[in-house]
Amino acid sequence: MKNNKVILLDEAVADLEVGRNFYDAKEEGIGAYFVTSLLSDITSLNLYAGIHPIHFDLHRMLSKRFPFAVYYDLVTDLTRVVAVLDMRQNPKSIRKAPKARN
Repeated sequence: MKNNKVILLDEAVADLEVGRNFYDAKEEGIGAYFVTSLLSDITSLNLYAGIHPIHFDLHRMLSKRFPFAVYYDLVTDLTRVVAVLDMRQNPKSIRKAPKARN
């Protein structure tokens, strides 16, 4: 198994914050659970980066607990998380965001 270093671009961190705020507005504490869950998914890329299908020229991993997708690319032994996007939005927005950041 691989043992890649995983980094999050600033835009991906901002995506997580947007998601946290959205879920906290629904019910206090859910936002923290959202971030913990997504970071757990992202941490799994340390071992499983590269096995996910490619969408918009990036690998896409679907979150296990929330309707979000993690878009990432591989650069030698480095996994760069480019975006963490809510999959319930307009598909055109989903298509544009990863390309603009890559």
